[in-house]
Amino acid sequence: MDIAMLSIINNHNKINDGASLLVLKKAMNVSKENAANMNQMLKQAVDPNLGNHIDKRA
Repeated sequence: MDIAMLSIINNHNKINDGASLLVLKKAMNVSKENAANMNQMLKQAVDPNLGNHIDKRA
């Protein structure tokens, strides 16, 4: 094989790996942000007085 061709292939692989890593990092950041938003939404939706009193009459 030609040394120049191997160098080009190696550089393309490095670029592809770098791009894949950036996409993965972005996906992880979006997932982390979505989880934080979901936790905040769930905390706001819960009524702290709900379930404290039980009606005993039938």
